[in-house]
This record gives sequence, structure tokens and C-alpha cells, in this order.
Amino acid sequence: MNDHPSNRTRLRAAAATAGLLAAFGVVTTGCSSTAAHEPPAKAATAEAPAGAAAASLEERWGVEMVAVRLTAAGSMIDVRYKVLDPDKAAPLFVRATKPLLIHPSSGAEIPVHSPAKTGPLRPTNPPQAGRVYFTMFSNPQGRVKLGDAVTLKIGDFEAAAIVE
Repeated sequence: MNDHPSNRTRLRAAAATAGLLAAFGVVTTGCSSTAAHEPPAKAATAEAPAGAAAASLEERWGVEMVAVRLTAAGSMIDVRYKVLDPDKAAPLFVRATKPLLIHPSSGAEIPVHSPAKTGPLRPTNPPQAGRVYFTMFSNPQGRVKLGDAVTLKIGDFEAAAIVE
């Protein structure tokens, strides 16, 4: 009975809908059921080793890079960071400051994804300590690949990471 074409179509539609709802849930809530089980991304800046860079991000900006991942079949890049000190992290949430994801090997400067109905997929409300925030970037032509180095730039803030 499952081999009937209409049943296969319904199953495919249900699976696609479930996938879209799961993706939408990640976008609207800023959390993922698998995020807690995956290791954090290695954050670093160009001028310092990884450990010193992570400490510098925490001291200067009050944030810790959690992950930079390809998502949506490689057509989007999900950047996650945890706020440790809301006062220091406040400049990252200013609506007028536009985040960019820089891909050094191609020279691309990728802006935040901004669907017509929802607007930019990034946080702009005041930050809260201990919360993990996300910013979604488009990945045009699949330019950014797994293992590539990228740099998140928000105003004066810069953090380098490897795409997971």
C-alpha cells in the first residue's frame, strides 16, 4: 500500500514539511536540538593564537563563538555565539550595524540573509547573558565550503572561525 504513487507523494510532502518546520524552528527560536551535542567551533583572530583570540573575544566583546555551520543543504551559513557579558556585547546587536561574513579565499563579503517577509535573520534586541544567538548568511553559489576559514565582522568586532 505504501508503494502507491499518491502515498509516496504524501510521504515526500510530509517529510519536506517536517524539514521546513524544523528549519523554521531553528530560525525562530535560535536553538537546535543537535547544537548541545556538537563540539564548539574553533574561534581565532588573525593576529593571535586560538586560545588568546577566544580570551580576547570574551574580554573585549563579552561573547564566545559557538559554531559556524553550513545549513539548508549548503545554501546558508549559520553563525552562533554566546553572550557572556551583555554590556560588552551590546554593540553587536545595534540594528544600524550590518554584519558581514568575509570569505578570504574568494574575497566575498556576504551580507546577512534578509527574506522579504521577515527581514534580516539576526538579533537586534538587547542581549541576555548566557543566551546563544544566531545570524544567518546566504551562501551564494555554495562558495563557502566545509572547512573554509571565514571572518564574522560586525562593526569593529571581528572573529575568525572554521566552517563546520
